[in-house]
Amino acid sequence: MQTQMKPLLERRKEAPEQSVWWNKLSLAQKFSASSLGKFGYELTFVRNINGQSLAVLQCSGGVAVISEDGDIDTSPAITIR
Repeated sequence: MQTQMKPLLERRKEAPEQSVWWNKLSLAQKFSASSLGKFGYELTFVRNINGQSLAVLQCSGGVAVISEDGDIDTSPAITIR
């Protein structure tokens, strides 16, 4: 009996290190963003609020933010337009 193998679909994405936004992150934010990346989060943009960098990541409709110190908030009070 011979089984048929279905081809695996591979989804290739741009590596986070190549993102324009990645270069705007602090070292602590990069570590936190890498951790969230393992759960499917992708860096969407970086905002400067009151002189502090805030990284915004998205995953399957969910949003997470990372403070300049690397603190992760997976339930932020933020609205994405």
